[in-house]
Amino acid sequence: MARMTKFCGYRRLERPYTRTSKFRKKSFVRAKPVSKIVRYVMGERSGVFQKSVLLKSLANMQVRDNALEAARQTSNRYMQKFIGKVGWRMVLRPYPHHMLRNNPLAAGAGADRMSTGMKHSFGKVIGIAAQIRLQQPVFQIDVPLNQVVNAKEALRRASNKLPFKCSTEVVDNKVYLRDHPKK
Repeated sequence: MARMTKFCGYRRLERPYTRTSKFRKKSFVRAKPVSKIVRYVMGERSGVFQKSVLLKSLANMQVRDNALEAARQTSNRYMQKFIGKVGWRMVLRPYPHHMLRNNPLAAGAGADRMSTGMKHSFGKVIGIAAQIRLQQPVFQIDVPLNQVVNAKEALRRASNKLPFKCSTEVVDNKVYLRDHPKK
């Protein structure tokens, strides 16, 4: 099984683009990989909570879908252990749309006959990532007033799985209620 490529080459924000060709059958993306994120809304879907704790990004960066899923799992496990299955709601805000591409070049003996070089290279899709801007909320946990400390700890554990620095912010819940995804 092939190893996953290091993400240091893909963390910069890129302009999403698609191949344009004079031949119609070559002007589309052949296959988009399936997102590894299992759920976007966890906990109690309907309910009124007093406070929202937000995990905000302190950098402009792309985040691979498996990093978002790892952060979601750790914070979800913490919230279920200390609060229970209900009494809170956690929402993963960004969605990974951006396709990561790689143009593999062969190295070693006989590689000059196999590779075509880098001229007009487009590359194959190797994964997907979410583009996150400065101060954009990544996670949102809605909790009652007495559970704010547990929500902050859950988001601290989630921030350890993400490749950028994060900050937490506690706000009143009514501000961000309209931005919940439908899924």
